[in-house]
Amino acid sequence: MAEGVRCMWMRGGTSKGGFFLADDLPRDAAARDAFLLRMMGSPDARQIDGLGGADPLTSKVAVVRRSDRDGVDVDYLFLQVFVDQAIVTDKQNCGNMLAGVGPFAIERGLIEASGDETPVTIYMENTGQVAVARVATPEGKLTYAGGAAIDGVPGTAAAIPLEFKETAGSSCGALLPTGNAVDIVEGVEVTMIDNGMPVVVMRGADLGITGDETPEALEADATLRGRLETLRLACGPMMNLGDVREKSVPKMTMVTAPKAGGAINTRTFIPHRCHKTIGVLGAVSVATACLLDRGPAADLAVSGGGEERHLSIEHPTGEMTVIAKLDTEGQPTSTAILRTARKLMDGEVFGD
Repeated sequence: MAEGVRCMWMRGGTSKGGFFLADDLPRDAAARDAFLLRMMGSPDARQIDGLGGADPLTSKVAVVRRSDRDGVDVDYLFLQVFVDQAIVTDKQNCGNMLAGVGPFAIERGLIEASGDETPVTIYMENTGQVAVARVATPEGKLTYAGGAAIDGVPGTAAAIPLEFKETAGSSCGALLPTGNAVDIVEGVEVTMIDNGMPVVVMRGADLGITGDETPEALEADATLRGRLETLRLACGPMMNLGDVREKSVPKMTMVTAPKAGGAINTRTFIPHRCHKTIGVLGAVSVATACLLDRGPAADLAVSGGGEERHLSIEHPTGEMTVIAKLDTEGQPTSTAILRTARKLMDGEVFGD
């Protein structure tokens, strides 16, 4: 009989996937990736022979270990398992799955719950950055129940505020990897930006969209998808990401003027499927683009004023609010966002 591997299936923000202790997975990366592909049922559009949900948002993995870094509780490695290709990549971070790391660490005894709220300091191995998650632990006991609601997830759950610091250039080496707020690529004006997630921001109007389209309608537009991929392949080297043919970054975000009282309206390809919402760190990068002096997002955004900005990033199923603290020069020093998480299953998974 094949041996199972201990795994907890969790929803983190608007994503879902398997959470593993690092010691429970093969040490060899190739063996680990082969196991994860089998576990998810990839490559297959339905992932019928695995646990994946036939969507990039439900084909994700978090690998967690106790940290030996000063001031850090746990290390977190995010792995994106492609749905229809035999690819497992660590070339991006995931702020949604990050929301489950704190509760998972408490569940597995990596840290001890303390007081009504337990801060968990997390080192994100993909990008070398640190985030702090504040996990609800009333009377020292972990709970997933609460009154916080996030768009893209039905019902409510316990709030998990996530604070990010010094995320600029986490993957690309600089907030603006080309040194410019605006570049012209393939005849399209874009902002290439990385404040935790590499994103190419462009006006929806320049790609022929209004921002009212559903993700399904955008995915069905082969001409749009082809044009976005041409842009993405051109931007990858310019963002210090190299050849991105088999990478899940950069994300491609088309922006329009806000339609529901927010700061900006978005439609994001991640990169070949249209996101039903927007990724946490993708939202942080887009919010930062709104705060630049110029660019596709900055020219359309309603970003307010003051040293602390609350920027509502509209997406196909609602909005995500990014709280940005700015220095005297108007540059973000930290960003925070509210997420929730829930434990769905704890047991063993099989890769044979």
